[in-house]
Amino acid sequence: MKLFIISVFFVLHGLVHLLYAGQSRRLFELRPNMTWPDGAWLLAKIFHEETTRRLASISLVLAAFGFITVGVGLFLRQGWWQPVTVGAAVFSILIFLLFWDGRFQALDNQGGVGVLINLALLAIVQILKWPI
Repeated sequence: MKLFIISVFFVLHGLVHLLYAGQSRRLFELRPNMTWPDGAWLLAKIFHEETTRRLASISLVLAAFGFITVGVGLFLRQGWWQPVTVGAAVFSILIFLLFWDGRFQALDNQGGVGVLINLALLAIVQILKWPI
């Protein structure tokens, strides 16, 4: 049962990335007046807003695929789930750092909670060497 719950958690974590992808493409607003990833501290100086939003949505779909794959791999007891978890978590952290607006306000609107979850996943898998 524990394995099933943890696998579902990974899949849900991936689905949240898809919600942020929808937000970045402006398919819907996760919260009223949420403008993420507009004003990304690094990319706004290089790319137009529309390009930045496309990059964010494509990156988030890839991260979502990674976490959903982890959930399936873990449920099927595949040995490769741990390195894929590390890759997906690091990639997700990089996404939210690159598309962050540089301010420490409303971090939850910019993936701050997801970054904390990813850091916890990295600690569990890498430091604690969590086996199933």
